[in-house]
Amino acid sequence: MSPVPAASARERAIDDMLARQAIYDLLCRYCHGIDRCDADTLKSAYWPDATETHGTFNGNAWEFADHMTASMRSGMLRSMQKIGNAWIQIDPDGDHARGETYVVGFMHVADGDQVNDLIVAGRYLDRYERRDGEWRIIDRLYVMDWNRNEPSTARWEGGIYDMLLTRGARFPDDPYDQGLPPRR
Repeated sequence: MSPVPAASARERAIDDMLARQAIYDLLCRYCHGIDRCDADTLKSAYWPDATETHGTFNGNAWEFADHMTASMRSGMLRSMQKIGNAWIQIDPDGDHARGETYVVGFMHVADGDQVNDLIVAGRYLDRYERRDGEWRIIDRLYVMDWNRNEPSTARWEGGIYDMLLTRGARFPDDPYDQGLPPRR
């Protein structure tokens, strides 16, 4: 085998690895945007012409970002999306990819006088596109695989919780948006 194809295969493998890391970073940015209810950050994970199919929502992903963040601010007290397995396959053209990413969402939701904890597990089935060197989602389908719902047992005061003074909040009040932790 000549050195040129080997070098070419190695360069392609490095390009694919860098693409997978860029896509994983955008998945993390998506989770930050949705949990902090920051529509602009959430939109930055999608191309303006991207589509989102998520429950009863089926349409433009930027409209989804506005809809979802407003909806979450109205009754969801807290949330945390945790992504797990991310199987990202780069297409031969190097500018398109598809992925299946496992996600577990933890939500603390007000329901009248009751507060409930919801755990929803599913997968993001995505198509990604690189434009001018930047990867973003071009098409997403959310698939719910299971869920659990129960009255909340969350404690915010007493015992160890009295020592945990820094609490998460929605954008722009979250410690991340305040520039914390400070530089030393």
